[in-house]
Amino acid sequence: MTRPPLPPNHTLGVFGGGQLGRMFAMAAARLGYRVAVYSPEPDCPAAHVSAQFICADYTDEAAVRRFADSVDAVTYEFENVPSDTLRWIGDRVPALPQPDILHTCRHRIREKTFLRDHGIPVTPFKSVTSATELEAAAQRLGGAVIVKTVELGYDGKGQVRFDGSQPAASAWKALGNPATAIAEEVIALEKEYSILVARDTSGTTVFHGPYENTHRNHILDTTVWQANDPSPIANQLREIAAAVALAFDLTGMICVECFLSATGDLMVNEIAPRPHNSGHVSIEAESISQFEQQVRMTAGWPAVAPHPHAPAAAMVNLLGDLWDDGEPDWQAVLDDPRVHLHLYGKQAARPGRKMGHITALADTPSAALQVALAARSRVSG
Repeated sequence: MTRPPLPPNHTLGVFGGGQLGRMFAMAAARLGYRVAVYSPEPDCPAAHVSAQFICADYTDEAAVRRFADSVDAVTYEFENVPSDTLRWIGDRVPALPQPDILHTCRHRIREKTFLRDHGIPVTPFKSVTSATELEAAAQRLGGAVIVKTVELGYDGKGQVRFDGSQPAASAWKALGNPATAIAEEVIALEKEYSILVARDTSGTTVFHGPYENTHRNHILDTTVWQANDPSPIANQLREIAAAVALAFDLTGMICVECFLSATGDLMVNEIAPRPHNSGHVSIEAESISQFEQQVRMTAGWPAVAPHPHAPAAAMVNLLGDLWDDGEPDWQAVLDDPRVHLHLYGKQAARPGRKMGHITALADTPSAALQVALAARSRVSG
């Protein structure tokens, strides 16, 4: 049964206090909602812009109960919230995307198995429980695999490449001797894509993207986007994202990350049941950002298809490495009216840590990327 939408002046809760929670809170405030943030991190980016902040572990029953009593609906900004915690609070207030989706997506074997069982193309994989099984799996999957922890891990953490050139026991030890891991075939990649799909209680489905991404050291480096991309690949990505949303019976918004192989095959790499780094271009490039869409889904409003504000856009990440020689030169980017600077309010800059991003709009994706890269170069001196 559909619920009536929550009008402004209600309180929306978000589990997780990172930059995605921060931008959710900012989008919600613009629409007149209060936001309560729950995070174990005491000085998290989302807490700086929220109306209420509870700093406690996700398993702290008293704190979770206090949080549930203070909000009218809940969402989350990363996958590491315990499924049981979200299920408990979901029995009291709407929790979106649904807790069962989080339960599936936070465990790589459950996620890949679910997608495969619903006929959605995924990277070939095997579940492994030992170095011996890893070696056998690598042989069955073409000789080279990426072996990953089944939970936690992001931006390249919690994964090791194994191709038989080193002992399997060494790779297994480097992964932390897990009880279970997933071995995924190494794919000859042509491109990497992501697409956000939002689906409301009536089944209406809308998309943000697709976005073409490049990574450096397993961390997203650049994203480019073309408005109303009519290409066959873009249409196929929309079809895959719609199929994923239908398989989950999704209410809310998720991001579907895909590989395009050198042989022209699209396959799902993983699902993020939340906004995504690549979707940041939507803040300036589209009439509704991924964060406003998340607010709409959490509050129970209909999904609304975004309209482009420009023919193309690009985003580049700002990592903590830029701070190696001191504070970056922000004037070099703030003086350029073609670019938009977003900083996340993180106090400690560490190599590989996402500290902010730059977005540029232009007539073509390549022109937008050139402007954004030039701005990042000036910031770093």
